[in-house]
Amino acid sequence: MTLSQSLFVIGLLIAASAFFSMAEISLAAARRLRLRQMADEGDARADQVLRMQEQPGDYFTVVQVGQNAVAILGGIVGEGALSPHFTTLFGLWLSESAAQKAGFLASFLVITSLFILFADLFPKRLGMAEPERLVVRLAQPMAWCMALLRPVVWFYSRGADALFRVLGMSSLRDDRITSDDILAMMEAGARAGVLAAREQQVITNVFKLDTRMVSSAMSPRDRVAFFLRDEPDSVIRLRIAAEPFSTYPVCEGDIDHVVGYVDAKDLFQRVLNNQPISLADDSLVRKVLIVPDRLTLSEVLEQFRQVHEDFAVIVNEYSLVVGVVTLNDVMSTVMGDLVGPADEEQIVRRDENSWLIDGVTPVEDVLRALSLDELPHAGDYETLAGFLMVMLRRVPRRTDSVSWGGYKFEVLDVDSYRIDQVMVSRLGTAQSAGSGQTIQATPADIATPTST
Repeated sequence: MTLSQSLFVIGLLIAASAFFSMAEISLAAARRLRLRQMADEGDARADQVLRMQEQPGDYFTVVQVGQNAVAILGGIVGEGALSPHFTTLFGLWLSESAAQKAGFLASFLVITSLFILFADLFPKRLGMAEPERLVVRLAQPMAWCMALLRPVVWFYSRGADALFRVLGMSSLRDDRITSDDILAMMEAGARAGVLAAREQQVITNVFKLDTRMVSSAMSPRDRVAFFLRDEPDSVIRLRIAAEPFSTYPVCEGDIDHVVGYVDAKDLFQRVLNNQPISLADDSLVRKVLIVPDRLTLSEVLEQFRQVHEDFAVIVNEYSLVVGVVTLNDVMSTVMGDLVGPADEEQIVRRDENSWLIDGVTPVEDVLRALSLDELPHAGDYETLAGFLMVMLRRVPRRTDSVSWGGYKFEVLDVDSYRIDQVMVSRLGTAQSAGSGQTIQATPADIATPTST
């Protein structure tokens, strides 16, 4: 062959190798969710690609046969076409044997460089950039190649399958999508600007419903406004005015004997119609949903759906009432600070180095606000108050504090043994508010009490 014919053949071989490289990387990089969307929109090629991804063995066998065959042919043609010309050129300065060696080396470097650049790097980067668009275009030509090379494909594919069986491995692609995969995609979308940070947080909170306990969203026992069934009309009216809520548990004797609940709308209707309010009236008291305190928020949502209610009383293993939860409480957990008035915020940032946090704030919210990964003995409590009790090994008193993870947690207010407010400050900026007990905790969970 003449030089021009050899160069033309080399160009065809480079194009063929580029085709196989692009077909390989585009199928591997194509996202199944995007392909499924294209198939649902009526693109038959996308459906064909999905079937290829499910059984990619024959596809990649064709790619490897094609690439290796083209590479070998390219080396043979290139060496025969370019070596004589490079040998003649180098013969002007070198001896005949040295010129032949230099000519062969130069021919090898030129052919290898052309294949690396135009048959490998460029097509693979292009395939990674737009995998779905390219793979649907290359699917049919690859199907023709698989049909043309069927005997060769069968031989090598069966050989590869045998190796997988010997090694006890599966050759099938695992396309299961986990919650971690979705959260990772949401994080990538937030970094790319596709999702707002607030939207990403809402989606993350939805997935945490399976792990957050109902006690993290409930109104605790000491904050529950309830009626006794035998209370007179005047007491009920005063209670409504003093503690306006949408729903009130109705109890027999004390809060631990709940017999139902009453909706504020029914009470207001009677008030507006100048009718007496008597909770002995069974038509006014509705049947209440009782749930255990070990349920997750997702399980509570499912119970709300089953009984068509949006209010539940939470009891512990001793059948004592520990709090109440509403559908709005669960949704507030999902939406974060998107819902609810500002004066009900459990975490208030005072400045860049300090926060004022309610003692009943769930630990998950505290970790997120402080950018911490975990707190010690995480399985022993669910709220910030519980963390302080576990670390101090007693009911905290005002000015008691715990230092952990670069932060100082100082008790500011205790109301009837309940931790009301906690000041959290970065260490180095925290100032003691008085005398009390301080626990210096380390990541190794070594606590050393010291008096201050």
